Amino acid sequence: ADNVAFPLKGIKSKQAIQKKVAELLDLVGLTDRANSYPAQLSGGQKQRVGIARALASDPEILISDEATSALDPKTTSSILELLQSLNQRLGLTIVLITHQMEAVKQICNRVAVMDDGAIIERGDLLQVFSNPQQQLTKDFIDTTLQLDQAIDAVMQQPTVKNLGPNDRLLRLTYVGDSADQPLVAKLFSSYHVTANILFGDIQILQDTPFGNLIVVLSGDHDEVEAGIAYLKQQDVKIEDILKKEV
Repeated sequence: ADNVAFPLKGIKSKQAIQKKVAELLDLVGLTDRANSYPAQLSGGQKQRVGIARALASDPEILISDEATSALDPKTTSSILELLQSLNQRLGLTIVLITHQMEAVKQICNRVAVMDDGAIIERGDLLQVFSNPQQQLTKDFIDTTLQLDQAIDAVMQQPTVKNLGPNDRLLRLTYVGDSADQPLVAKLFSSYHVTANILFGDIQILQDTPFGNLIVVLSGDHDEVEAGIAYLKQQDVKIEDILKKEV
């Protein structure tokens, strides 16, 4: 409690400080730890104390600098849930500084990517994840989604090592409504193109489906190209893994 009260000393009365500290400890879930010493607290509880202390002056913006970097996955998730709750309950803007893209995925609305002290890309979370413009951003995201490992594994499969002349090895990125449509089935029924799915993943970002498929499209050359054009019309982002373009 004394740690949380420190920013208020000399500013508020003792009674007002006690009241404020009690409110803050309740807010971060540490009411039962009001009389504990730092050595008696876990890493996650110490982070909660730091958050409570930062909120003592009722800021409009809270800067969280690598708040989860030394925590185990379960504690990390609980701290991120707390930050998200504070954002929603208090209308508090939180600037989350982190190298952990999983943390970004879990609670952020907007993203800014920095390299060598400069912002190289920024935008809406879903926009940046689904269509990164900078290579560093793409590398971060692919690592988070484990796409690099997936592509490495796919490249070793017999299907890929024995591609036919008209076969295309593609990465398909779906966002929003396109993730809910049976587009792969449509390729066969309308274009006579078969899709061999070698890897698939779908996640929810900002309440929106976001997914990736790695597929081999097979069929007549013109029909494969027509199928690819159809996918583009459905707002599917397409990358030819072997050519790195479409």
